[in-house]
Amino acid sequence: MLNRIKAFIDRNDLLNSSDLHLVGLSGGADSVALLLILKELGYRIEAAHCNFRLRGEESDRDEQFVRSLCKQHDIPLHVIHFETREYAALHQVSIEMAARDLRYGYFRQLCQDIGAADICIAHHRNDAVETLLMNLLRGAGIHGLTGIRPKNDIVRRPLLCINREEILQYLDSIGQLYVTDSSNLEPDVLRNKIRLKVLPLLEEIAPGAAENIGKSALFLGEAEKMYNRGFESERQACLHHDSSVGIDELLQSSSPSSFLHEWLTPMGFNSTQTEQILSSLTETGREFHSATHILVVDRQQLIVERHAQPCKTLKIPEWGTYRYDDSKAFRFEMTDELSPSRTADVATVDADKVQFPLTLRPVQQGDRFVPFGMKGSKLVSDFLTDQKLTIFEKRRQLAVVDASGAIVWLVGRRTDNRFRVGDETTQVLRISITK
Repeated sequence: MLNRIKAFIDRNDLLNSSDLHLVGLSGGADSVALLLILKELGYRIEAAHCNFRLRGEESDRDEQFVRSLCKQHDIPLHVIHFETREYAALHQVSIEMAARDLRYGYFRQLCQDIGAADICIAHHRNDAVETLLMNLLRGAGIHGLTGIRPKNDIVRRPLLCINREEILQYLDSIGQLYVTDSSNLEPDVLRNKIRLKVLPLLEEIAPGAAENIGKSALFLGEAEKMYNRGFESERQACLHHDSSVGIDELLQSSSPSSFLHEWLTPMGFNSTQTEQILSSLTETGREFHSATHILVVDRQQLIVERHAQPCKTLKIPEWGTYRYDDSKAFRFEMTDELSPSRTADVATVDADKVQFPLTLRPVQQGDRFVPFGMKGSKLVSDFLTDQKLTIFEKRRQLAVVDASGAIVWLVGRRTDNRFRVGDETTQVLRISITK
């Protein structure tokens, strides 16, 4: 068994014999076996134990056990205590999720503090099978059906090549005791229900079920590599600057639904939404929201952006410089220089024709103006469409409006011809955008 674990570590490039490795040690059979196996294989290790204060005397018992174990084997130990229930209430998450967040946050910081290369966790083949079944029940795609990865960022899982029974046999062979977390024996959460009820039933129906499911996860892991390569190729064909997808290119991909799933899932969109998006490709203006992003069907493309604060309105009572947001300010100044502006971030208009106070605001539905060089008025929305702006860009478009309600400048794009600098102009209002 030790040879198999060492071969698994080497094959997956998990651990370096010259590095320091941190071992997550709960005191249970799995983590105790991991600690002693890595020590026996000659790796340089230190242990970390989290007391979540969830099980009263049992939590304190576990802490005392790991202290004695590490002292017996001369392994440095780091211990931390958490008020897990308070954390869960404060962040409005489950106790299980709170413990996970606290544990891995502590492990990461501790690795930095002691110079450890990684954190070793005692997940084994049975854990990988349980994870696969959980994800299957939740409707996961191919990534969720590969079980648990041997390596994920700084987390390493050297025991994924062996099962729970082998771990118990190993501990029995060396006469090593361990503690049992009573909460793992209660079928109150999904993982425990699968471990205590589903897997035993599957083994009864088809002996060797867990091992065979584990093999399937490995096969899917290899298939995932080819899947990822194919997706990356189609990503390059379909994506425009990572924020939009051409609908024609999407429909020509080998699997539009899979492409949307891979593209949108990291941005918080779920499988139901991706199905709805796929059936709404002709509905220009249709919107879909995740917790962090918004997707819009915009003519022949799908565009995604992060949720942003709506553009605000700013009153300009007189000349001067006015800060609009954290990235830009607007300067309003009078000048005798009568030459028109040649840059998009500066507008020059006849000052005598402009009525203060001015208003800087987002464009509104129904806005009209007379684009510079034209005589007739035009809907701002039509002008922006002619400029081939996306829906998001249209929503961010600002306009400078004078006291009469006339648009003086469509910011960064065009001044209104009614305010143009001409032969009769004696003074110019110069409006510029500054960082």
